[in-house]
Amino acid sequence: MESKVSENIRINAANIAHKELNSMVKQAVMRGVKRIELFNVHGQRYIGTDIFEPVEITIEGTPGNDLGAFMNGQRLLVYGNAQDGSGNTMNGGEIIIHGHAGDITGLAVRGGQILVRDDVGYRAGIHMKEYKEKKPVFIVGGTAQDFAGEYMAGGVMVLLGLNLEPGSKHNSRYIGTGMHGGIIYIRGDFEDYQLGKEVGVAELDEADIKQLSGLVNIYTGHFGGDATSILNGKFKKLYPRSLRPYGRLYAY
Repeated sequence: MESKVSENIRINAANIAHKELNSMVKQAVMRGVKRIELFNVHGQRYIGTDIFEPVEITIEGTPGNDLGAFMNGQRLLVYGNAQDGSGNTMNGGEIIIHGHAGDITGLAVRGGQILVRDDVGYRAGIHMKEYKEKKPVFIVGGTAQDFAGEYMAGGVMVLLGLNLEPGSKHNSRYIGTGMHGGIIYIRGDFEDYQLGKEVGVAELDEADIKQLSGLVNIYTGHFGGDATSILNGKFKKLYPRSLRPYGRLYAY
């Protein structure tokens, strides 16, 4: 008689190297475990990578670089901050971070959703892309550092600016530099010089309002807050002026 596989396990990650921890996680998934709780996480890298089965991984602490890299449908919930590269080339699933996230969060993300309650670092959402039904979503409750949405090729990025002081502006510069696809919604004030030359600015139309309403409700569903109050803020839409912003550099 086969022993029944537990649906949930809890792993103390204290003093466990990242290779050993990730091996333990993968072995649990191979046994059919559907929910894994990791606690005392202190910078272990690559959590959630190289896994091909549906599983929910809850992380208490600070995961290291490349959390959920190449992920394809799993669900990662972080109760703490995350280091650099979360969602690197992610293909599907959810990464939900109850804190801050570091640089290049969402690098080349191709599908799924990344939600960050607070701020993100430099080059967040760089080279996001979409293909047919795959359209990634990246929602940031706070603000971003320089080069947010750099070389963006698709998907939707939202900067809600919820932690900005009254009267203050987003401080990110070079937003959307090289942007040639996708949309960035920004709540709050910024100056034109903060945008890449490839970026246009527009008011929201009905389709934008409908899409943004759904995204804000997703955010508040995870992190709390009043969606109506957030949506009553001042939003602008950033879009690419050209699908080939650097095409003339290579024309003869």
